[in-house]
Amino acid sequence: MKEKLPPLLAKLKLRGIEQVLDAEIERAQREGSPIPEVIYRLLMEEDRYREERSLDQRLKKAKIPWDWTLQTFPFESKPDLNRSQIQTLAGLSFVERAQNVVFIGDPGTGKTGLAIGLLRQAILSGYRCRFFNAQELLDQLYASLADRSTQRLIKTLSRYAVLLIDEVGYLTLKPEQVNAFFRLMDERYGRTSTIITTNLVYADWYTLFQRKTLVDALLNRLQHHCVTIHVGGPSLRVPEEQHQPTPPSS
Repeated sequence: MKEKLPPLLAKLKLRGIEQVLDAEIERAQREGSPIPEVIYRLLMEEDRYREERSLDQRLKKAKIPWDWTLQTFPFESKPDLNRSQIQTLAGLSFVERAQNVVFIGDPGTGKTGLAIGLLRQAILSGYRCRFFNAQELLDQLYASLADRSTQRLIKTLSRYAVLLIDEVGYLTLKPEQVNAFFRLMDERYGRTSTIITTNLVYADWYTLFQRKTLVDALLNRLQHHCVTIHVGGPSLRVPEEQHQPTPPSS
């Protein structure tokens, strides 16, 4: 009977149980474990295995470019940053309420690190999420116009519980991209959460998108349910040579 179990487990794709079967059988024989207890341990192992696989898939599909977390963020280098506010956001109530989060600050101040930390926290909690560089996102939206798949792409992007759009500001825009971006934000409005990092204060978005009525509508939707965090201070991108010890004087 023991020899018949592995092929059957493989056929049923019970890989978690398959990995621990021999050890659990030996343990049951050694300890005289009741059958219900053995079944429970095997099923718990299968559940653990599937949770890990699901997490791995969510992390891969999110396309996060760096392995940053809130636990590794150098808050000590940002004394003016409200750490308790970030920790509250990490509780993900903003996702449950479909609120947006916008980080505004100069290059290198840690906006993307904080945003990725929140995105990763949402993934760990079971949400489907996606990271996009802003220019890459807008280029994809523009490319979708060629085969008329824009609406399908927007629907796909709108289903992510959290969408992180990084570096709104360093953009080369065509009118069609501006329209598609507005359609995306309109589709997500009030339904899902969007995290944006930008070096532009809201007033400068008019210069970026160059269409006042559209920016009025965009900001109205974006800011309606939104937490805006200004990240100041010096850049965290300290030149590597500054970390080297000072050579002794001769």
